[in-house]
Amino acid sequence: MMRTPRTWTMLFLSATLVLLTIPAQADNAQPDPQSDPLCKRIARKLASVGLSECRAQHLKPTGATSVLGAPILMREYPPVKHKQPLGRVLFIGGVHGDEYSSVSVTFKWMNILNKHHSGLFHWRFIPLINPDGLLRRKSQRINANGVDINRNFPTQSWDEALNDYWTRRTGRNKRRYPGPYALSEPETRWLVEEIARFRPDVIISVHAPHGLVDFDGPPKAPIKLGSLRLKVLGTYPGSLGNYAVAHKELQVVTLELPYAGIMPKKRQISRIWIDLVAWLIKNAANRSAVPILLTDIVQTPPS
Repeated sequence: MMRTPRTWTMLFLSATLVLLTIPAQADNAQPDPQSDPLCKRIARKLASVGLSECRAQHLKPTGATSVLGAPILMREYPPVKHKQPLGRVLFIGGVHGDEYSSVSVTFKWMNILNKHHSGLFHWRFIPLINPDGLLRRKSQRINANGVDINRNFPTQSWDEALNDYWTRRTGRNKRRYPGPYALSEPETRWLVEEIARFRPDVIISVHAPHGLVDFDGPPKAPIKLGSLRLKVLGTYPGSLGNYAVAHKELQVVTLELPYAGIMPKKRQISRIWIDLVAWLIKNAANRSAVPILLTDIVQTPPS
């Protein structure tokens, strides 16, 4: 029987729901001397991310640091031997430091890949791109320089557009200050360099609290991911979506979780992930490369 993409997607949804109900194995992760100090700070700040959970991600320093010198950490899920991935996906959490759930949920999705990465996609996860904003005593949207790093990317006529946006539309709102010039911030500069190095097919950026899916780029937006429904917000001057689409012709999916300080329920976290991967299979993959098998999509854990 010939299986259509829709058939594979339904099989994927069913199998993943089963796998996500399997209890997590005991965590014996050992501290990484390079990433452990930041893991300790994240665990103290976020009740939903334990120290052992952060350690279990085996996050590695990228060589980049924030304004205050905190390392920007990454977890890579690379291609599997003898298998060509269908695409490269860059996953970013914690762009705005006061959106706690965007960091916490990113850790939960890494937990899934820790068990079930099969090489279907080549993933790079940056769970916290703005550590200074999150980890200060009172978390803030902006970085340590007071810059909204999601308004600091280089876009066409940056100076004119940002001046109009920040001055006229926001009334010089400090939470949305774009910075003195494009790429003035170390976090933004590193991310632009990483996009150039990795050349992702899709960028996923997690935010809160609007409870929707935003999308920039061709060809087809995800209409629904879990309970999050598509509502295109438009491109803001200096935003990652504006930069990636206008300058790199990339697809950028922005997941706006319903609450900044409250985690979605476990089932909802799972449904968003399932729908997201199903959308990636249909819209971000070069399906002419190899047939998609169920074992490529999810790996059954050893008995």
